[in-house]
Amino acid sequence: MRPNYTGHTKTTNTYNTRRKNMDFESLKKSSSNFDAITKALETKMTPENQQSNNKYQDDRLWKPELDKTGNGYAVLRFLPASNGEEMPWQRVWTHAFQDKGGWFIENSLTTLNQKDPVSEENTRLWNTGIDSDKDIARKRKRKLSYYANIFVVSDPKHPENEGQVKLYKFGKKIFDKITEAMQPAFEDEQAINPFDFWKGANFKLKIRKVDGYWNYDKSEFEGVTPLKESDDDIKAIWEKQYPLKPFVDPSNFKTYDELKEKLNRVITGTQSTATVDSVDLPPQTTTAVEMPKVSESAPVSDDDDTLSYFSKLADED
Repeated sequence: MRPNYTGHTKTTNTYNTRRKNMDFESLKKSSSNFDAITKALETKMTPENQQSNNKYQDDRLWKPELDKTGNGYAVLRFLPASNGEEMPWQRVWTHAFQDKGGWFIENSLTTLNQKDPVSEENTRLWNTGIDSDKDIARKRKRKLSYYANIFVVSDPKHPENEGQVKLYKFGKKIFDKITEAMQPAFEDEQAINPFDFWKGANFKLKIRKVDGYWNYDKSEFEGVTPLKESDDDIKAIWEKQYPLKPFVDPSNFKTYDELKEKLNRVITGTQSTATVDSVDLPPQTTTAVEMPKVSESAPVSDDDDTLSYFSKLADED
């Protein structure tokens, strides 16, 4: 006689539905875990934290587009942590530079708090004290990107995106805006959690081109308001969010040995068949010196835009 699994299936489906409902109710009660998120801001600049630019188009990713005058505008809502995750964003460090052997565009293992051959080589170059070595180290410095789920409220250039849940990759400039909203500098300003469905705020993304670079200074959060009036509508959005943990999954990073071999090949311009131990790069020092920032007078671009530009150049080569 064939076993009857119908009752079991109904029970399982009922359990899963109840579990989702409980998770959503917990999310609402926790108010997107504002305290934990605020605490994470305090450690955001720990130097060990990035996903490489893929050459294919990822339909999950939303990206702003400028108009003919060089301006861009959209209204976004940053979303809370996805189901089963703790934080509403992930940080990824990458290296992108060109040398004799072509382009090096890879995730940095410092994202995973592991030693990285490019960072080691940059430390060695910087510690020589030679200006030309320091210039090379600057050109090879890490770029920081953040990934978060967003709800596209308004996208004048691409209205078909409106009402959709997307992934948004952004740099330090935008993250600074988030930090300022959560930790305002003045007593008369109310701290808000931009990632909260009910007590968050829409983000007006305003982009201008200044000296050839994207400028986000005029971007700002609106007043606090629920994303939707109905909890059912909010829950439907939450269930469409993408997991962010895969961005820091070790399987998406090359190993130390692979990165070291590629670095040697890019620097020397040769197809190296040497083992990692024979590649002439110094071991990581226990007193590594953190490289200072480039002169404040130099133009600064968003890291995401810089990486996209490098990737396009690499594809053209």
